[in-house]
Amino acid sequence: MLIWIDLTNSPHVNFFSAMIDDLQREHELLLTCRPLANTIDLLRQKNFEYHVIGSHYGASRVKKVMGFSVRVVQLCSFLRSRHIDVAISHSSFYSPVVARLLGIRSIYLNDNEHAAGNRISFMCASTVMVPEFFPMDSVRRQWGNPKKVVQYPGVKEGVYLSSLSGDIYRRKPPEACTPEIFIRPEPWTAQYYRGSVNFMDHLIVSLKDRYRVIVMPRGERQAVYYRRVQFQGITIPREPLSLAEIASRCSLFIGAGGTMTREAAVLGIPTISVYQGDLLAVDRYLIERKHMIHETSPTQDFVESFLKAVQKRPPNEGLLRKGAAAASLIERILLNENQRHIDQEVRLC
Repeated sequence: MLIWIDLTNSPHVNFFSAMIDDLQREHELLLTCRPLANTIDLLRQKNFEYHVIGSHYGASRVKKVMGFSVRVVQLCSFLRSRHIDVAISHSSFYSPVVARLLGIRSIYLNDNEHAAGNRISFMCASTVMVPEFFPMDSVRRQWGNPKKVVQYPGVKEGVYLSSLSGDIYRRKPPEACTPEIFIRPEPWTAQYYRGSVNFMDHLIVSLKDRYRVIVMPRGERQAVYYRRVQFQGITIPREPLSLAEIASRCSLFIGAGGTMTREAAVLGIPTISVYQGDLLAVDRYLIERKHMIHETSPTQDFVESFLKAVQKRPPNEGLLRKGAAAASLIERILLNENQRHIDQEVRLC
């Protein structure tokens, strides 16, 4: 079977990594990507073969819409003669559209009920997969047919962290006298993000003289911003850090985005979400279960009090078990050839 996976952002590489290793033992895989955030760096780290198709068009809505059409055409041209059997993606709005145009069965996963691209993706995909707590009202509002929706157990991050947990458990943390605080800035160019930009600057500056602060930027433009003189003393990794390395070193994670913040929470790292937009159902799920807290304007005193009060824990076994079950479910649906022509049965509204 020839399986096409479109990777449009850096979290997608980690999500599909173990699945790619497993599937390529018996199947042929074709990976496409675009140059956004750390996507290509992570693909290189994993030694995966990939094809760069299209580019990222920044924060402008007009450019995003125009760029979407351009990349759809580029992908159709690239894939038309390759006889793809099935397509799968997480949050790639391109994949279900291209698959529909080429008559390919497609599986679309998403855990963000605020993503505008879900509308066309839900409509075009043969099968839609969302977390168990994803609101079905959102599926309906975003033009999705509930009959083709499959809800998987747990959170997206558990799907791939379940295969990494052994390595993370075995990795010994370095003996460091100074706690290490990892910070993931806000997604400047994401379509769904409506929050403030650079709102953590004062906090970062106030923390860097008392702790080792590691800022993990979303691409070179953000890295250049944090190399300015006012941030002298913080650490910006030259290459994306592995999840195992982050888990072993991190004393506290402060995240203004989604995926990496949730990864830290699932891994048992004390985690503060400072996300400025409307919280997703997945974030509320983790906050309600006290896997992380949400504070949009943390001060140095708040951070220090939280760091003293909360202990680092092992990765959450319950979420990892659910993640392993979800990974198995995703592969079973992907490889179910009886659904090969399901796209012919699901009509566009």
